[in-house]
Order: sequence, then structure tokens, then C-alpha cells
Amino acid sequence: MVAGLAGVSSFVSACQSDPDIDITAYAQSIEPADVLYNQGLANLEAGELTEASRKFEAVDKQHPYSEYARKAMVMSAFTNYRQGQYSEAINTASRYLSLYPNDEDAAYAQYIVGLAYYRQIPEVTRDQRTSARAIAAFTEVIERYPESEYVEDSQAKLRYARDQLAGKEMQVGRYYLERKEYVAAANRFRLVVEQYPNTRQIEEALARLVETYYAMGLESEAQTAAAVLGHNYPDSQWYADSYKLLRTGGLEPRENKGSWISRAGSRLVGA
Repeated sequence: MVAGLAGVSSFVSACQSDPDIDITAYAQSIEPADVLYNQGLANLEAGELTEASRKFEAVDKQHPYSEYARKAMVMSAFTNYRQGQYSEAINTASRYLSLYPNDEDAAYAQYIVGLAYYRQIPEVTRDQRTSARAIAAFTEVIERYPESEYVEDSQAKLRYARDQLAGKEMQVGRYYLERKEYVAAANRFRLVVEQYPNTRQIEEALARLVETYYAMGLESEAQTAAAVLGHNYPDSQWYADSYKLLRTGGLEPRENKGSWISRAGSRLVGA
């Protein structure tokens, strides 16, 4: 024990004698956690995001186990998001969630994760992995924090992200259809109908199924797809085009209740 104390004493003495280490100055440079946090809020209010971020990070580093460090972590995630530093926002918010999953600000942290992914969603012609991550993040907000104030906006953004995924499937399906690869095309359009029924892509997906199945000679499936389309969206131009296509072959919309299309039709927006 004596040896241990002697070691500490030697360390302090060495620090005091080392011109590069000034313990007193270092201690004086550390501001109280509440001061740093409030300075960060003031900077944020003034639009000085870089300085706000620096203050919130200082709270976390200098006072890691304080209540203000917990609050500063959430604000740091938000500030990173506001600056367009989405990876940093996601990482900080995710760290907060891992440490304080049941905290009062956990829903907000999860919402920030969703927003950060949402802002990175690319146009529909590009890879949509970010859309899938946004969907997962917003779904977590809705399911884990159903009473939070962020649920409504999460639901709206979730619908957009799902529409992006459906749009990507439609793009690939049209690609196969143009090349007369009908089985591959039908699989993509079916996926949209079954997995993304409440999106803007559904009318075209059903119409493309009519076109694809008709080209394959699967008349009953083509007729069922047209019937479901007409039942849910009778004024749609996609339905008018599908009806016209069937009539060229002497057919008309007729629903086969045993078809997967009929079962899927009960879940559509217009049902």
C-alpha cells in the first residue's frame, strides 16, 4: 500500500515537473457539465451548429457519467443530423439507445436514426438498402414507442420509404417485361402486390400482371388481376388499359376467388 502511494506521489510530482503537463491548468479548463450543456443549447438556438456539437461532445467526454452527458448525447445526435452528418447522427443515437433503451428520450433517439436514413434515400433507380434501413428504424419507433409524439411522422415517412422499395421492384419488373422474360417479371409484380399493397405502385403492378399473364397465356390469372384492379380502382387508367387488352382476346375481367391475386386484393388501399 505504501509503495502504491509512493507511486502516485511520484506520478503527481512528475506531472508537476513536466512543462508539458499542467494539472492545475487542465483542471481549470474543465467546465461544469451544466454550463457546457447550456452553452450547447444556446449555440444550437443561434444556429451555430458546429460550436453546439463541440459543446455537447465536451459534456460527454469530460462528464461521461452525469445526467447532462446523457442529455448531451441525444442533442449531439440531433446536431449531427442537422449538419447533414448522418453517419455520426446514427452512431451517436444508436449508442444512446444501447445505453439508455428505456429512457424518456429513447423514442427521440430512435426517430433521429430513422430521419438520418430517410434523408439518404436515393432516387428509385438506385440501390434501396437505405430505404430498408429507414423502414426498420421507423418501425421500431412505432412498435416500441407507440405513445410517442414521433409515431405519426414515422408512419408517413415509413409509407414513403416502402413506396421507394416498391418502385424499385416495379423498375426491375418492367425491365424483365420489356425483354419478354415473363416469369421473372411476374415475380416482381407479385412481390409488390403481396408485400407493398398500400403504396402508389399497386395499380400499375396489377396492370402489369394482367399484361404479363396474358402474354404467358394464363388467361384466368390475367382476368383475376384485372378484376381486382377494377374493383379497387375502377376509374384508373391502368384498369382501362387492362380491360382493353383483355377485350382484344375476347376476354373480360373475372375474379377467380382461389387465386393468390384475389386473396391479396382484400388488403389493397381501395378494397
